[in-house]
Amino acid sequence: MDMTTLARLEHENMLAAMSLFCGQVSGSRVESRDGVTLIATGLPLRLFNQVLVEGDDAPAGAIGAAVAVTRGRGDRFVVNLRGGTDDRHLGAVEQLGLVPFPDNPWMPGMALHPLPPVGGTAVAAGHEIRPVTDAQGMEDHRRTAAAGFEMPLEWLETVMTQAVSENPAVAVYVGYTDGLPVTTGLGMRTGRTIGVYNISTVESARRKGYGAAMTARIVDDGAAAGCDVAILQASEMGKPIYERLGFRTVVEYMGYIDPEPASE
Repeated sequence: MDMTTLARLEHENMLAAMSLFCGQVSGSRVESRDGVTLIATGLPLRLFNQVLVEGDDAPAGAIGAAVAVTRGRGDRFVVNLRGGTDDRHLGAVEQLGLVPFPDNPWMPGMALHPLPPVGGTAVAAGHEIRPVTDAQGMEDHRRTAAAGFEMPLEWLETVMTQAVSENPAVAVYVGYTDGLPVTTGLGMRTGRTIGVYNISTVESARRKGYGAAMTARIVDDGAAAGCDVAILQASEMGKPIYERLGFRTVVEYMGYIDPEPASE
């Protein structure tokens, strides 16, 4: 499968996943209009407030219209453009007064194809990965993910709701070591694609292969459900792990934000 197709599948899955998660937040505004997706939650993290181009047919003013909405709400937002693919919108971004954040691509979109054979997931002794099936499991997921991401629990409570776990396209996981929750993951299917999200490990349990095992389990279950492509968006810390699992970068996202006030 060529890079262009993999990049398109990565982008489609990410748009669907972020729209689902962020649409859970009370007072959020998640909409698709004129080839642009607006995700606005009001949470003070740019990841939860994004403007993204969907395809090749977005008119010149569509980004500006979405930015006007999120500016009007007072969101701490980012316009996320795919390097190369969305370059035609760079002029519009400049006219809006937005500046790069940071100065280089901040979020690589990665893909794995073909998927490894089902049943090859290895887990360390004493560690067990369980799908979330009840409210207690979802609470373990939220608290563990919040600790691993060093993020306020209140943010995860608004985004990772019971409705997310009950969505038929979603599988939520918690990894337990000696009965204690230490790592999390979430898989979301769109067509032939399994998206890997919420890979988080508490600090005391890092560097033991739990994040890699969780990623492999989500990919494994996606393959069992009929998917043949896996995608994710990598952090700087996680990217080498995903590369060892066979993922490769297929698209890079460049962020653009309103200029920050100068510090005194």
